[in-house]
Amino acid sequence: MSQALHLTGPLLVGPEEVVGEAWVVGGRLTFSRPAAVTTTRLAGWVLPGLVDAHCHVGIGPHGWVPDDVARAQAVVDRDAGALLLRDAGSASQTRWMDDVEDLPRIVRAGRHLARTRRYLRGLAHEIEPEDLVEHIRVEARRGDGWVKLVGDWIDRGTGDLAPCWPADVLAAGVAAAHELGARVTVHQFGEDGVEELLAAGVDGIEHGTGVGPEHLSRLAAAGVAVVPTLVNIATFPGIADRGEPKFPTYAAHMRALHARRYDTVAALHAAGVPVFAGTDAGSVLPHGLVVEELHELTVAGLSRTAALDAGVWAARRWLGHPGLEEGASADLLVVAGDPRADLGVLRDPTVVLRGRVVDGARPLA
Repeated sequence: MSQALHLTGPLLVGPEEVVGEAWVVGGRLTFSRPAAVTTTRLAGWVLPGLVDAHCHVGIGPHGWVPDDVARAQAVVDRDAGALLLRDAGSASQTRWMDDVEDLPRIVRAGRHLARTRRYLRGLAHEIEPEDLVEHIRVEARRGDGWVKLVGDWIDRGTGDLAPCWPADVLAAGVAAAHELGARVTVHQFGEDGVEELLAAGVDGIEHGTGVGPEHLSRLAAAGVAVVPTLVNIATFPGIADRGEPKFPTYAAHMRALHARRYDTVAALHAAGVPVFAGTDAGSVLPHGLVVEELHELTVAGLSRTAALDAGVWAARRWLGHPGLEEGASADLLVVAGDPRADLGVLRDPTVVLRGRVVDGARPLA
C-alpha cells in the first residue's frame, strides 16, 4: 500500500484563501482524499515554501566557492524555509543542485555583468560597454530566464555612485535579452541612472534605494519589480564608515539612501509596484535571512499579509513556480500558527520538499 502525508491544515493557498486539508501522494499535492493509501498526519498551518528572490548560491566574499560550501548555503536557506531561490548572479555553476532532492529549487540569472573595476572583485564578468550586448546573450542562455546587470557603483574618479552603462548600450542589451526570452534585472543603489533603466525597459531593479516619487507610476505601469533587500541595505552605514576617509561624498550619499529606505519601500508598495522579498545573501551576508527580510518589509509599512505575499504567493507567480495547487510538487512549510498573525511562527518550520519531510540536512523517506 502506498504512503501519503495528510496535511490537516489549515492551508493558506493564497493570502486570504484557506482550505481545510490536503494530501501529498507521490511527492505531489492533492485536495482529493486518496484511496488505498496509508497516511501520516502532519498537523499545523501550511503555506508554500518561502521565496528568497535575491540571493547568491555558490559565491562568497571573494567569488566562487567549492560545491560543498555552495550546498551548505542552500541547506541553510532550506532550513530557514526558503524553498525557491532566485540566484541573482553567481560565478559558480550550480546546475548539479537541480538533481539533489533535499535542496531548494533555484532560478538563475547567470553571472553578474559589471563595468571594469566597478564591482566587488571576483564576482562578476567585468567588461566594457562595447562587450555588454554579447555578454548579455551569453548569460541569457546560461541562466533560467534572467540576466543580472550591475547598473551603478562607486566611480572612484568622481567619488560617488554613478551609472555603469551608456543609455544606448543599456537599451540594446535589454533588447537582446528580451529577444532570447530572458528578463533583465539591475543592481541600482543611487538616483542617477533610474531614468535610463526605465527607458531601456528593464524588468526588475534590485535594492532600488534611489527610486524617487517621479518614477513610481511608470514602474507600476510597466510592472517593473523591485527587490529592496532591506537586510542588505542595513549594511550601508558600515559601508559609509569604511569609505568616508577617501570618498566622503559617497559616504554621505549611502547614509542618506539608508535613512530613507523604509519610506522608499512604503512608497513603492503604495504605488502598486511589485515588491518581492530578497536578502542578497551570499557575497557578504549569510544565507537563511528570508524571515528577517519579511519582518523588515513590515517595518517599512507593509502588513504582515502583504509581506508574506511578497515572499510567498506573488513571488512564486512572478518566478513561474506554483504554490499550493492541485498536482504541484509539495514544496511547503508546516508551522504552529497563522503566519499572517505572527511572522515568528516561520522561524521553526517543518519543511516538506518534493513531498518529503526534511529533518536537518537529511530528508526522511
